[in-house]
Amino acid sequence: MHDHRKLGRELGLFGTDPLIGAGLPYWLPDGALVRHSLEEYVRDLERRAGYRHVHSPVLGKRELYEISGHWAHYRDEMYPPMDVGGEQLVLRPSLCPHHALIYRSRGRSYRELPLRIAELGGMYRAELSGVLGGLSRVRAIQLNDAHVFCTLDQVEDEAVAALALIRQAYDALGISPARYRLSLAGEGGKYVAGDWDRAAGILRAVLDRSGLAYDAVEGEAAFYGPKIDVQIADGAGRESTLSTVQVDFHQPEQFGLEYVGADAAKHRPVMVHRSIIGSVERAVAQLVEVHGGAFPAWLAPVQLRLLPVSEAELPYAQEVLDRCGDLRVEIASEGSLGARIREGRLVPYQAVIGAQEAAAGAISVRLRDGSRLDAQPVDEALARISEQSLRPASRAPVPGFPARPSR
Repeated sequence: MHDHRKLGRELGLFGTDPLIGAGLPYWLPDGALVRHSLEEYVRDLERRAGYRHVHSPVLGKRELYEISGHWAHYRDEMYPPMDVGGEQLVLRPSLCPHHALIYRSRGRSYRELPLRIAELGGMYRAELSGVLGGLSRVRAIQLNDAHVFCTLDQVEDEAVAALALIRQAYDALGISPARYRLSLAGEGGKYVAGDWDRAAGILRAVLDRSGLAYDAVEGEAAFYGPKIDVQIADGAGRESTLSTVQVDFHQPEQFGLEYVGADAAKHRPVMVHRSIIGSVERAVAQLVEVHGGAFPAWLAPVQLRLLPVSEAELPYAQEVLDRCGDLRVEIASEGSLGARIREGRLVPYQAVIGAQEAAAGAISVRLRDGSRLDAQPVDEALARISEQSLRPASRAPVPGFPARPSR
């Protein structure tokens, strides 16, 4: 595996500046393309699994986090409140309180459950400078987050399906988990009171049904409940958490969440927290290290590189580029052909265009492993490259999800 901090800079994916601050990387055009492609894949995957996307502000009143429990149990990792117009506003450290209020925005019936809402949203954590590193640990985070509001009878099925969705995404991204961890409460006062045994029992059943070996570790739970952590490792063998599935009885109680059951009485839903790829920043860091910059075609910043042999083929190369549709394409015409081929070694497809190809209306495609295909008519070649460059969720259904309620 590679060091994403070194390779990310060499490839022009991201950078930092002391005037912006530690733990606050900026994204360069190629890095932004990788990030946006990843975000589009996740949104597509979630839509196909019955999630409905929302958007919520990155600020909230201090009172919001007092109700959720973050202020009492998570304050050390939050930024100080800002006094604005007589109110104290806080940069949010998580999205779940906002989603609880979205659920509470109107009355709910059991017929709507499970209600799956998702968001790729910003959050902020006051990480100490000593733990910051590249994209793996940052202070401004774009989180792939979702919350499923469901009945107690639905919790296990929803958590199993969420874990299956994480595994499907890892297969598409080429990420291998280092291990699965059942994170339980430990000693001390960092945890809220609640039905921890029931929540942990549900997650054990989820892991067993999923056929996954796991380690149970005390002291790693969220302050409001136990969780399944999907652990990844970097090139140096250092572990971090990328994805999670959590069962939460605490926040539905704190926010007074309800639904009307089939018996016409009011009941409390359970809240399942679920993140497929966790922090977008950490996910991209892992992708850079796993693939060494040679991303799958659908993630690659440049999917096709056109290499005219001489200036005489430049007009035809431009004509090919104009016919590429949604493919991400560039023309490389400076330097020797061999140097240009080596320079584009991480690009999934390179097309050499000589006088023969230009005269025939064709291109000769060179693959990343060095193999070369016979010259093909340009539209035929572009159609095949486009097919191979589709996002995985555009080609395959999401298996195993319980039916979503009709609306």
